[in-house]
Amino acid sequence: MNTPKVKSVQAINNHILLMEFDNQQKSHYDISPLLSKAMFLPLKNLAFFKSVKVDTGGYAVVWREDIDVSEYELWCNGRPII
Repeated sequence: MNTPKVKSVQAINNHILLMEFDNQQKSHYDISPLLSKAMFLPLKNLAFFKSVKVDTGGYAVVWREDIDVSEYELWCNGRPII
């Protein structure tokens, strides 16, 4: 099975992302556990965190070229919204 691609993303409070995938499933993803890794430290700045966007093709969400989270991680570890 192919992993659904990210269609849209929005940063909401407390380092939570709200995503919609191309299969119409919506999910929340908490990036807080990632903030202990050096690559993700800039995301502690809430203004920067809110600048998230979907990468071309929906294969990830990105903040800049060296900070991203893959669609696979988001799909497998996000919390579906029912």
